[in-house]
Amino acid sequence: MRISVITVTYNSSATIKDTLESVKAQVYPEVEHIVVDGLSKDDTIGIVSGYSHVSKVISEKDAGIYDAMNKGILASTGDVVGILNSDDFYYKNDVLSRVAAVFNEKNCDAVYGDLQYVDPNNLSKVARHWEAGKYSANAFKWGWMPPHPTFFVRKSVYERFGMFNLSMKTAADYELMLRFIHKYQISVEYIPSVLVSMRTGGVSNNNVMNRLRANQEDKQAWAVNVLEPYWFTLYLKPLRKISQFIFK
Repeated sequence: MRISVITVTYNSSATIKDTLESVKAQVYPEVEHIVVDGLSKDDTIGIVSGYSHVSKVISEKDAGIYDAMNKGILASTGDVVGILNSDDFYYKNDVLSRVAAVFNEKNCDAVYGDLQYVDPNNLSKVARHWEAGKYSANAFKWGWMPPHPTFFVRKSVYERFGMFNLSMKTAADYELMLRFIHKYQISVEYIPSVLVSMRTGGVSNNNVMNRLRANQEDKQAWAVNVLEPYWFTLYLKPLRKISQFIFK
């Protein structure tokens, strides 16, 4: 089973090395790493060119991060696709091996795990821990969603049910997982451990106005799929994050 890892970059020279190193260090042998760059003006491409494990580099203008992710998915040749952002990195060098093992053992459509947020100035300092938990029917209606950086999906699922909806803006990852898991009920398996580390910060959560805007985009994600959430679903979604600051 080949796993395609898609990394989208734009002026990512300050963080991309950690991402590249974490993929290079994976002990799983069948990995295709694709970098999709939006014509960076810094040394991102120069850094990427120093890593021979990178299978393919696409460097061209795009319509945003999710457009670039779609390009990477289309260019991928793996059986399974994972997205690893340019400021994220795999928690251990056996992450892809564990993911592949679950796909093989369970014959499922998707696999996900836990995510930890780390201080951008001190990567060993955990700022927040997202314990995804096992999926159950209607979990999305109770504000649940898996951490997208830990979400691995068979390419055939993208081919059947579509890729990222660019009209969703910051909620495109939420909409895609809502569509795949809740609407089309693909089979998913949970790995109860940290798979990815992510530097703190994020467009949808960095101030109140952005959080309110993200909430409206989450509402749109249900509407475009002709799905009806509970009246409290979109309020529960951000509230569930409070427990992520309680480390176990």
